[in-house]
Amino acid sequence: MTRVVEHSERIENLGDGVRLDFEESQRYCAALTRTEAKNFYWGFISLPFEQRMAIYALYAFAREIDDEVDDPSRSRDDLPRRIEAQRERVRRCVRGHYEDPVMHVLSRVVERFRIPELELQWLIDGVEMDVEPREYATWEELRGYCRLVAAVIGRLCIRIWGYTDAVALDRAEELGISLQLINVLRDVREDFGMGRVYLPRADRERFGVDERVLAGGADSDAWHALLQFEAERAIGLYDAGLAVVRYIPYRAGVCVRSMAGIYRTILERMLADPDRPLRERVSLTLAEKLRIVLRSWLRASNH
Repeated sequence: MTRVVEHSERIENLGDGVRLDFEESQRYCAALTRTEAKNFYWGFISLPFEQRMAIYALYAFAREIDDEVDDPSRSRDDLPRRIEAQRERVRRCVRGHYEDPVMHVLSRVVERFRIPELELQWLIDGVEMDVEPREYATWEELRGYCRLVAAVIGRLCIRIWGYTDAVALDRAEELGISLQLINVLRDVREDFGMGRVYLPRADRERFGVDERVLAGGADSDAWHALLQFEAERAIGLYDAGLAVVRYIPYRAGVCVRSMAGIYRTILERMLADPDRPLRERVSLTLAEKLRIVLRSWLRASNH
């Protein structure tokens, strides 16, 4: 993988294994997250150091898995082999073996926080669903995809942060699905360009939204109605999922409120200008994100 090769000069081969400097590996995960996690990063910074480094490793792993499918510079000819290599990478990681900075840190995270191998493999299952262009017939089908690529991230984060009641895992799943659905709405035009139509066919047919609209067509009352419908679904999941803050530590709660607040604001921007997702990717400025983080600290201190 490209990022691992770039760091090969820092790896000392020791027969079957490798020796890496742990602090160097942590810095690598942190740098990758800071560069790639445009929204999540601003929640992560509120976490205590050990948890923050653990989340950075988790994010870096998820990012690298995504890149196998989404990076246009990578050949698709050997994609099945690369996906299987990622599965083997996880199997080795949970047994304390690693060959790169991300798995170096993640192997300790798995041991320290008792991360199940199955949940890491679920992430790969979700990414594998994007290998071939596809559409989802129903909300339940899309929900299953969201559970693999996003809800499982919520579960893994909860395991790292700690929780007072196992219901936290369910709430984290709901919040993760909500944020992924907001992603689907935000990226609808970009995804369509890659042959991916995530919005359920049943919903599109119900509101009369055809593919020309998703490709960035003119103003459409049908699209406005569909966006409102899916947004209400996302908000319902969001409100239920945000209750996770009742079961996790204070600073983890700030992290969740910050990340969720950024996505909720993005959704509100889309609802205020429904055609905008068909024109461009909706995003927030750095100043706007920092204001949300500050509000999250203040809100958490009042509970």
